[in-house]
Amino acid sequence: MPATEADLLAAEHRLQQAQRDGDVSVLDELLDDRLIAIGPDGTRFRKADDLDAYRSGSSKIDTLVEEDLEVLVAGPTGATFALCAVSGTFNGSPFTARLRYARTWTHSDKTGWRIVAAQLSPA
Repeated sequence: MPATEADLLAAEHRLQQAQRDGDVSVLDELLDDRLIAIGPDGTRFRKADDLDAYRSGSSKIDTLVEEDLEVLVAGPTGATFALCAVSGTFNGSPFTARLRYARTWTHSDKTGWRIVAAQLSPA
């Protein structure tokens, strides 16, 4: 089945809901095992780091409101660019911010869309 923008949009919205819900099992499905992400403070982290932070409660999203979203698909590769108002806890400290998320996704018929790279920046 070819990868489509509609499917990628659905995956992005599923990711945002999993972040709001702290749903580690859905995050585990959507994050590729090879994930490399850069946080808003420049910290580099992997999939296990992200999942561990949600499991432990040191990272928790209280609100995440999408303000803008662009989706791009080129074959089995996709990108999402989201601007979101976010509040919650990161590394145990409360925060409120507008963040730009740039995510690179890869698609396979077996796993669907999964994130392989991400960059978060203050807006």
